[in-house]
Amino acid sequence: MNVFITGASSGIGGALATYCASHGAALGLFARRESELHRIASALAPAEARIYAGDVRDADALASAARDFLAHFGAPDVVIASAGVSRGTLTSHAEDLPAFRAVFDTNVFGMVATFQPFIDAMREHKRGALVGIASIAGFRGLPGSGAYSASKAAAIAYLESLRIELAESGVAVVTICPGFIDTPMSRKVDEPKPFLMDADKAARIIVRKVAVGARTIVVPWQFGVIRAFTDLLPRAMVRWVMSRV
Repeated sequence: MNVFITGASSGIGGALATYCASHGAALGLFARRESELHRIASALAPAEARIYAGDVRDADALASAARDFLAHFGAPDVVIASAGVSRGTLTSHAEDLPAFRAVFDTNVFGMVATFQPFIDAMREHKRGALVGIASIAGFRGLPGSGAYSASKAAAIAYLESLRIELAESGVAVVTICPGFIDTPMSRKVDEPKPFLMDADKAARIIVRKVAVGARTIVVPWQFGVIRAFTDLLPRAMVRWVMSRV
């Protein structure tokens, strides 16, 4: 098995790299921090790992990484778009406009640019999975997190569109919606984190569910139950609750 992962230097991406390597996968690891990529690749030995330092907002960098990966490993079995950023934002603050753009460019365009260079090869082989890391934040708009919530909602809708486009191709499209996972990003959140899950455990669940054909995966599972419940509530009640978060 060969797997290409963005956001591979830490968090869920790093945990997925570790888990896949432990099961014999050859890896392509893409992230901004080259030193961290070298550290992770060394820790994954003897698994074969090629590293690519770059920003997912740079489509040319992703295309170059994809060409190298395809040349060495052939069509990927799994491509995981895990790179993501979160910023607190308020639309009323003009100084937050660059943050809005950075979040959308990373969380949405970065996912598109990750998948695009691999699709033709995967279609040709009629196999593989494109896995996008969205978030439970994409289920509802969270106050103070307009950029993050909207970008993750866009990611969920994009993945649904792509799933339909590739329905007859043999290429699966999988949407991952994590809740609170113990990662460097979540540790910056100075608020309660219900059902907090270890990143390594989340990685195990994600890989196993992708392997059995799941198309939408919510981890921890409790957030899937909460979403189903809130979908039954009147929107006015949901807005009232969220306004007090």
